[in-house]
Amino acid sequence: MPEQSNDYRVVVFGAGGVGKSSLVIRFVKGTFLESYIPTIEDTYRQVISCDKSICTLQITDTTGSHQFPAMQRLSISKGHAFILVYSITSRQSLEELKPIFEQVCQIKGDVENIPIMLVGNKCDESQNREVETSDGEAMSKKWKCAFMETSAKTNHNVKELFQELLNLEKRRSVSLQIDGKKSKQRQQAEKLKSKCVLM
Repeated sequence: MPEQSNDYRVVVFGAGGVGKSSLVIRFVKGTFLESYIPTIEDTYRQVISCDKSICTLQITDTTGSHQFPAMQRLSISKGHAFILVYSITSRQSLEELKPIFEQVCQIKGDVENIPIMLVGNKCDESQNREVETSDGEAMSKKWKCAFMETSAKTNHNVKELFQELLNLEKRRSVSLQIDGKKSKQRQQAEKLKSKCVLM
């Protein structure tokens, strides 16, 4: 089956248990699962309109284990944008992102024009914090990528994460309209700017 060129592929990486699936499911379905079910690989799709044509925002939720290096390489080579997730309650989970970021650089070459977001999830668990916000910011500066702290549980910064990631896309003009109930004037304004709007 041929690749659809109008798919916009976002890949989510991170160690096991940092909340990758929770972030994606919170964004796509608006729900939060308390139980932890390890992922091998799941793909979620959202229809968005992009420069007056329909395209698909395809979000690949990857495994947190290192048992599938070939799948990881394939996800990187096909991805347009990347979300690198760690838990603020685990310094080790931030360390585990380093080889993933290096692999993205190795496969993609120049990553300056590729949207990459470093995400500190579980910011609702600040009493168990092991990674300070300043540490995440310092790592993002080193990697020249964007940074945000989120909580899939409380829905803090989840929409904003995906919106901000698409704002980083310079090769085409993309934006999210998460809630279909927002004013039609706003939707018209978005369309006039030739931005992508989530349907």
